[in-house]
Amino acid sequence: MRDKRGRLWRVARWGLCLVLVLALTGAALAVWAVRRAFPEYGGTLTLPGLSAPVTVHRDGYGVPQIHARTETDLFKAQGYVTAQDRFWEMDYRRHLTSGRLSELFGGSQVGTDAFFRTLGWRQVAEQEWRLISPEARGHLQAYADGVNAWIADNGGPAATGDKSLEYTVLGLQNGGYTVAPWDPVDSIAWLKAMAWDLRSNLSAEVGRASLLAHGLTREEIAQLFPAYPYDRNRPIVDDGTSGVTATSAAVPPRRVLREAGPALAALRALPNLPGLLSSSGAGVGSNSWVVGGALTASGKPLLANDPHLSPSQPNIWYQVGLRCECRLNVQGFSLAGLPGVMIGHNDRVAWGLTNLAPDVTDLYLEKIDGDRYFDGTAWRDLTIRQEVITVAGGAAVPLTVRSTKHGPLLSDRSAELFGIARHQAAPGPTPSLDTEAPGVPAAAAPGPYGVALRWTALTPGRTVEAVFALNRAANWKEFRAAAALFEVPSQNLIYADVDGNIGYQAPGRVPVRGKGNGQWPVPGWDPAYDWTGYVPFAELPRQFNPPGGVIVTANQAVTGPDRGPFLTGDWSYGYRSQRVLDMIAERASRGKLDLEDMREMQFDDRNGFAPELVPSLLAAEGVTTAAARARELLRGWNFRQPADSAAAAFYNASLRHLLLRTFDEVPDGQKPASGDGSWEILRPLLGKPSSPWWDDRTTPGVESMNDMLVAAMDAAASELTDLLGEEPDEWRWGDLHTLTVRNATFGQSGIAPVEWLFNLAPVAAAGGTDLVNATGWTPEQGYEVDFVPSMRMIVDMADMDGSAWVQLSGNSGHAFHPHYGDQLELWRTGRTAPMPWSAERIRAGAEHTLTLVP
Repeated sequence: MRDKRGRLWRVARWGLCLVLVLALTGAALAVWAVRRAFPEYGGTLTLPGLSAPVTVHRDGYGVPQIHARTETDLFKAQGYVTAQDRFWEMDYRRHLTSGRLSELFGGSQVGTDAFFRTLGWRQVAEQEWRLISPEARGHLQAYADGVNAWIADNGGPAATGDKSLEYTVLGLQNGGYTVAPWDPVDSIAWLKAMAWDLRSNLSAEVGRASLLAHGLTREEIAQLFPAYPYDRNRPIVDDGTSGVTATSAAVPPRRVLREAGPALAALRALPNLPGLLSSSGAGVGSNSWVVGGALTASGKPLLANDPHLSPSQPNIWYQVGLRCECRLNVQGFSLAGLPGVMIGHNDRVAWGLTNLAPDVTDLYLEKIDGDRYFDGTAWRDLTIRQEVITVAGGAAVPLTVRSTKHGPLLSDRSAELFGIARHQAAPGPTPSLDTEAPGVPAAAAPGPYGVALRWTALTPGRTVEAVFALNRAANWKEFRAAAALFEVPSQNLIYADVDGNIGYQAPGRVPVRGKGNGQWPVPGWDPAYDWTGYVPFAELPRQFNPPGGVIVTANQAVTGPDRGPFLTGDWSYGYRSQRVLDMIAERASRGKLDLEDMREMQFDDRNGFAPELVPSLLAAEGVTTAAARARELLRGWNFRQPADSAAAAFYNASLRHLLLRTFDEVPDGQKPASGDGSWEILRPLLGKPSSPWWDDRTTPGVESMNDMLVAAMDAAASELTDLLGEEPDEWRWGDLHTLTVRNATFGQSGIAPVEWLFNLAPVAAAGGTDLVNATGWTPEQGYEVDFVPSMRMIVDMADMDGSAWVQLSGNSGHAFHPHYGDQLELWRTGRTAPMPWSAERIRAGAEHTLTLVP
């Protein structure tokens, strides 16, 4: 018996040992699979074609500082080093911009590919390659050579885990994929994706037409798109510097008819394609400001910038420093895949960007007869382009792209992809439009139609040259010359230099319209609605050393209503910009400002509308006992929204339910969001307790403002009790308002282990929509953060070594790498990392040094 037990014990012991060995082997293989793509940050590597060795110092956050002899060597090294950290991101993005995601992910992406091929970004990028200067082509080619050298060093065309963990996962579903060489046009095409994200009011234009088709009146729609509050929130250029009279404030078209329903409904379906027609209002914003030396402790300007974008992993920005024994010495935030620095400073000049958001898109209703369209004088042949979408693991998909003189027919794509009846199958009256009042039906001749997009980014330009020119600019004159090349996307550019000057320039290709103001679709068959040209650069607003010594851009109106060329009628409403101006004025009244003041202002979380709404919430009568207990949180609240605020949790939950209930007649997907647009909608209603908007049209009674406020607070208290517990004092805004930084490709795969590999763990976020710390959320979707300050930068023109920066996650795109998410906690808590500039400070902070040799 004892021998038998001994044998069993030995067998069990050997079995346990085998399990342990297998577990350890599996763990070792997992670690190897994850770490095999981690790049070499130290030692010596060969980069063919260099004229001399290149040194790459990396600091404690993995930020490379590259020093080369020539510009060609510098950009070649930048391509190599960026690919070390971000090649999967670069590969994915070039497939996206070319409409080739199906080659990576199979048939699920055919719809997305068809849409982007219809826009034709790749074709435009190829035209721009031929348009730009030989010098710019040389820089792009050098960058591509560096990327391709990295590809050759890491498995060549084989899509293996040697390049990135994502390729290992991709191989499970698409084992036949091979990596193509990087082409300079791949770099240019990514600028089109940026322009699409920052395309201004296209969503608003579609939204107005869709609301009209849904049955809302023109007056109701106007209340949902209120005018900019010039009396309360200052524009950027408050004195009309350009002195040019508005040129395009024509009255919108009268008849956007119900017969336009199929094509406009097709466009409305486009949000089902991720990111294709996402809101470009509060979410696509940014903050930037520059304070002149008269107000600063150092006597030189301070410049701050934080662009607001959707969170993704890796972050859109790649931190880098570029120096050579030539004129180019610059550091800041680059885009992976594009040489140079997009936002940052050189040894003389600093600059920042926010979205100018001029109206650079128009939708044209087009009369269509087969493959012809009517241009107002005759029937013309549509421009037709045949393409083939290659699908991993499936049959190729043929695609026909049709365009009018205005641009591609977007209604073709959305109708095909979402089963909405195509205009060929939905004959009916053709819209007839005039200029009296939008949305009134009238008789029209029968005939099918479509909807075409005119967009400035579909005309070839030279924006990529602007990046190189900005990087070299040494003074205001050279800065403006660079800005003149910055055609698409149109951005607010702020400026500071070491001589103490500050400035602002609105660049970009802004259309001049005949009729119309860009807020409604217009008749493509009426030439009066065609664009007649672009606003000359000399007439675009600018400022240089304004008397007040402060310039703030935060997506507010650029000039007053009667000054400057017409840019758009759909601005953000200026709450963030006015808050920044007020904070600067308040701090300046107490003393000189320094970098710490800038940092605190960037993280400011005071809600700009709460002082208007909270008194009404406190005065409402008839709330439940639970809501009454929760409402006590608002008494004495300072209107700030740190992550640990109980009052902010209840306030925002009440606002959410108020918006959803008050605007129940507005269709899903178009209800007012949580930002300053909804604040401007609600503001006048708080003084109209019997407004029809307060009535719940699903009930037989007629509700008042008090009824809606009570219902919203009751619903909020019930929701937070379910989610956060019964004690209001223990509620926390950050427990609702969480941020999950998701991988752009596999982060929403629906496969939990894959998502765990690539996503960063959720964190509690402070701030909110259209607060200066702009962590946005959408009431129809809950409280989760859906756009963020994607980075923060503060440049001290008196001491560039004292400048500071941080990005959302980390500089590395490799999951589990130490720098994959090492900046997230800094970002979340309003802190920054050092942004060293001098060679001595860079060497002192270097944790790794890599030498690239010919």
